[in-house]
Amino acid sequence: MSGPVAEATRGHAPRDRTAGGGTRVDAGTPAGAGPAPSGAREHAARDAYRAAGVDVDAGERAVALMREAVASTRRPEVVGGLGGFAGAIEIPAGYRRPLLVASTDGVGTKTALARAADRLGGLGIDLVAMCADDVVCTGAEPLFLLDYVAVGRLVPEEVAAVVSGVASGCRTAGCALLGGETAEHPGTMAPADLDLAATCVGVVERDEVIDGSAVGAGDVLVGLASSGLHSNGFSLVRRLVAEAGLHLDAPYAGILAAHAAGVASEPDHAGACLGDVLLTPTRIYARAVLAMRASVRAAGTDIHGIAHVTGGGLPGAVPRIVPDGLAARIHPAAWPMPSVMQLLGTLGGLGDAELRATFNGGLGMVVAVPVGGVDAALAAAADAGIAAYIAGEIVPAADLGGARYVEVER
Repeated sequence: MSGPVAEATRGHAPRDRTAGGGTRVDAGTPAGAGPAPSGAREHAARDAYRAAGVDVDAGERAVALMREAVASTRRPEVVGGLGGFAGAIEIPAGYRRPLLVASTDGVGTKTALARAADRLGGLGIDLVAMCADDVVCTGAEPLFLLDYVAVGRLVPEEVAAVVSGVASGCRTAGCALLGGETAEHPGTMAPADLDLAATCVGVVERDEVIDGSAVGAGDVLVGLASSGLHSNGFSLVRRLVAEAGLHLDAPYAGILAAHAAGVASEPDHAGACLGDVLLTPTRIYARAVLAMRASVRAAGTDIHGIAHVTGGGLPGAVPRIVPDGLAARIHPAAWPMPSVMQLLGTLGGLGDAELRATFNGGLGMVVAVPVGGVDAALAAAADAGIAAYIAGEIVPAADLGGARYVEVER
């Protein structure tokens, strides 16, 4: 983002703070004694606030710790300097009729598992992925992100770790971390509780928006591999792990051998523990998808639809880009089911179809491309280091009995 602007606009005290605005009550001046020195009044006010469970000083320390990470996300369009109440950013040059596209999301109960494993940094990457990759489904370039971090008790190093993860995700997505809020909620959240939310705003030419309306019979569905569970289904994940008595620091290979015999771990998980695998950060596709679109257009055609696979899995996401009268025919055998989902299926007695409807089934994005653009799309994914698969095709719904989404064997 903008280093200074994002820093300047981060609310580094709780939402109900008095610092930086509002009325400050003198907590320590006896009646008739006259005003206390300003430093004494501020110290008394902060002591009283701290006694109520809010540590403004801790918030300020957290901002200092995250300063460099936030500054690293700056884009040239960011306007302003330190001390503002809001972030400012220009529309990038060259747009004729720019359309702003926005998405708000969070990471759900993955926060609870991250807290239990003491691995908070990846949550910030998850947060950016959930928002920026919704924005890019319209063809928009992610421009900036605003984050919100709520905690029961503010530990500066923990908040800084989360926001540093947000900054890392913003760098990957190419957007500025324009500002944010850190809120301490004593009495309404347990001390260890943590919740995250963010809004990402992107920009696209009005006449270049991707909305699925161009999807037609014969289009090919290109699936982009997920990095793992991403950020959905963790209420079920936590229950299955708890019921099986699994330890997050136990070797993942050993857990597979004991509970999912015959399921091979991916090379990326060599030496990993269970917590590492479950909390693998969500893949951020934004730049790869934009590059894919450029390649497809260079081949003389365009991407017709993009589905971000999140809640509801594949059958929940893919039909959202399929026009009336058409259907998505999916071939699950065309790509591998991640080992962690196979493990969870074994623990919970879930079949592959239910795993694809609960988690992402191994695909984090599905892109509808005309036949003439498929080779360019696959090549662009390979250039981005993302495995891609021909996951299915668009057909008349009548061919599938009127259904809009059907999984079939080849």
